[in-house]
Amino acid sequence: MGMTHLVRAAILLSSALLLAAGPPPRKAAPARPAAVQPLPARVLVSMQTSEGSILLELDAEHAPLSVANFLKYVAVRRFDGTEIYRAMKYGAQEEARAGLIQGRARWDGRAIIPPVKHEPTTQTGLKHLDGTISFARGAVDTATSDFFITLGPMPALDADPQAAGDNLGYAAFGRVVEGMDVVRKIHALPISATAGEGIMKGQILDKPVRIITTRRLPSPAAKPAPPAAQ
Repeated sequence: MGMTHLVRAAILLSSALLLAAGPPPRKAAPARPAAVQPLPARVLVSMQTSEGSILLELDAEHAPLSVANFLKYVAVRRFDGTEIYRAMKYGAQEEARAGLIQGRARWDGRAIIPPVKHEPTTQTGLKHLDGTISFARGAVDTATSDFFITLGPMPALDADPQAAGDNLGYAAFGRVVEGMDVVRKIHALPISATAGEGIMKGQILDKPVRIITTRRLPSPAAKPAPPAAQ
């Protein structure tokens, strides 16, 4: 099996369901549904880890479903107190500068957020470049909370209509704008000699990195238009 197929096969996840509310009481004036506020084109999220801070810029303009999904977990603080547990090296393990780190949310018995519809890179126009954040998945439309951040260009993770089998890749939805030094530090941490099964063996951190908090930040104010020429 080639390295491209190994990389595609290496990122996994599960799925689930939600509840809905009933109709308004009889004879009561119909309640207006709350207006859904559209996401700004760019959303900033600060992730504080035990190894340092990572600032993410999520691209809601091109990957709105994926960004909204990630923000649901942020809003209910499901990432707080969890971990970045994986560091996959692309190439010789002792020399690799490319690859990815992977983290996850907490499953604590609360209502499970349903999986998000897959947004392939051929649809969004986003690519797996250095510092891209993307969703791990098993089958298409099964991504929930497991995310990964790439180090170096990883085109094998993009959708490829010419490839055989599942060729839809992974759903890139943003990038690291500050803290790539932290990402590289995590990627270089020692790997467990025993943890992991199958292709995951040799990719599990000996001591997972704790995600302390993950918070959405206020959107940066739009820059005023320059004055018209006189």
